[in-house]
Amino acid sequence: MIGDYLGYATTFVGAGLISGAVVHHPLDPDRYTVIALVGAGVFLCATLLNEFILKRQRPSASKVVAIVLASLALSFGIGMLSGGMQHFEDFPERAAMLIPFGLALSFVAYVLRYDPARWRSIIGPTGLLVLVTAAVAFVGLRGIAADMAAESGSGGHSHGEETTSETETAKTDDGHTQDSHTEHAGTTAPEASPSAESTGSGAGEEEAGHAEDGHAH
Repeated sequence: MIGDYLGYATTFVGAGLISGAVVHHPLDPDRYTVIALVGAGVFLCATLLNEFILKRQRPSASKVVAIVLASLALSFGIGMLSGGMQHFEDFPERAAMLIPFGLALSFVAYVLRYDPARWRSIIGPTGLLVLVTAAVAFVGLRGIAADMAAESGSGGHSHGEETTSETETAKTDDGHTQDSHTEHAGTTAPEASPSAESTGSGAGEEEAGHAEDGHAH
């Protein structure tokens, strides 16, 4: 019972770590690369536990390699599919690629893992149906992701227009302030000019009067 539980739990834990790492990888490549490797290791341990340790029959070495590789590919395919669906709104462009590729990869890996004798179904009608579904999903999801990006960009553009309008208004207000200050200065300057002339002319007349008085004396 404990062995079956561990095999079941580690299978889904490994797949969950892989799905989270595949989707969130651009946020922190180093961190999520480590998480993906840990998830792959956990999933492989679950495969070994379920397929080789808990079972009485021991497969051949070639079959062991085939099962391990197919299981690993299946875990990544399911991780891409589930992670892309969960985080489509967060990473629309990336998820639009992960979902269809995850669908195709998980199908191929599932056939090779659980029914290798029917490998011809990969290139048969069933495989063609999966391929067409993945292609339609890719085109449709890419369109949705583009629309989401356009809506996000238009929102930012509107905010930019408002900022520009506010800046122009501020500039206009500053221009009016400067103009009024200039007009005020221009209005004041002529008023000061006659006073200066009056003062200058008065001083000249006083000097002329003193000169005339001195000459008279």
